[in-house]
Amino acid sequence: QVQLVESGGGLVQAGGSLRLSCAASGRTFSSDAMGWFRQAPGKEREFVAVINWSGGTTYYADSVKGRFTISRDNAKNTVYLQMNSLKPEDSAVYYCSADHAARSMAVVRFHEEDFGSWGQGTQVTVSS
Repeated sequence: QVQLVESGGGLVQAGGSLRLSCAASGRTFSSDAMGWFRQAPGKEREFVAVINWSGGTTYYADSVKGRFTISRDNAKNTVYLQMNSLKPEDSAVYYCSADHAARSMAVVRFHEEDFGSWGQGTQVTVSS
């Protein structure tokens, strides 16, 4: 297992940018696929982006494609989510997660049930 701590959330105007960070502790980070999910009030948690262990494979939800970029620095045990051109509908609590079963794989998965470790979340609010 791995412990995950998100940071970088906040309040931003529409069209602005934020970068979320997720610091991981534990031995498996560098071989795990890492994902970002989000949950808006009254809605179910939804997939945002995922990156495989090496950073060579990424996958995005259609709603964020072209605006968000997921990346990782295995030397720092950190995964990032760069969010540009933010919209009010991007407002949500953003969660970092780890897919331990995808260890050292080129492919990625994006279903919530595939991710075994979760952070506590960080709030992102985009004002119009």
